[in-house]
Amino acid sequence: MTRTKPVDSIQRRGLMLVLSSPSGAGKTTISRRLLERDDNIAMSVSVTTRPMRPGEVDGRDYHFIECERYRTMVVEGELLEHAKVFGHFYGTPKAAVEAALAAGSDVLFDIDWQGTQQLANSARKDLVSVFVLPPTAVELERRLRARAQDSDEVIAGRMAKASDEMSHWAEYDYVIVNSDLDASVVRVQAILAAERLKRERQVGLFDFVESLRQTL
Repeated sequence: MTRTKPVDSIQRRGLMLVLSSPSGAGKTTISRRLLERDDNIAMSVSVTTRPMRPGEVDGRDYHFIECERYRTMVVEGELLEHAKVFGHFYGTPKAAVEAALAAGSDVLFDIDWQGTQQLANSARKDLVSVFVLPPTAVELERRLRARAQDSDEVIAGRMAKASDEMSHWAEYDYVIVNSDLDASVVRVQAILAAERLKRERQVGLFDFVESLRQTL
């Protein structure tokens, strides 16, 4: 008799989970909680041309590279997405992400709508995108001020930018309103659990079903 493989052993292709939101809506905090609770998802580590800040570690926070190397990566198609932000360049290395997905691991991205569009253009089948909204504009401003990191001018700029960012909500697979952090984390976990079970991502499902049939 042929032994059936355990369900947990079915080979799965990983996915790219994107969380986007206006500054202050909570995507970074949700991402942090998700990473703490799930061992099979890791944060994407981007390349950047900006200088390393105190406390940062090369390879953990970013891969810090020179502009010449960055331009080569863009030309050679080594980046899944890339952008210029505040005078410095950022991008997601394709090889590391592809290796993780092929091994059945998931990769988490904390990027904006433009980066999400680029990922959709280059790897739509592997992408699961979630847009995080604040419950109200008043609450969004309160959260920005609670950080005690920015001046009134900077906060006003972030609020103005939020309107444009939120206009792209319909481009995402899922939208959640982050009125309660714990509930929002649970919702993202539910999305992740469902997407992992999609038939097309369970690349070992054919072999599993065939082995199951042989035992009947």
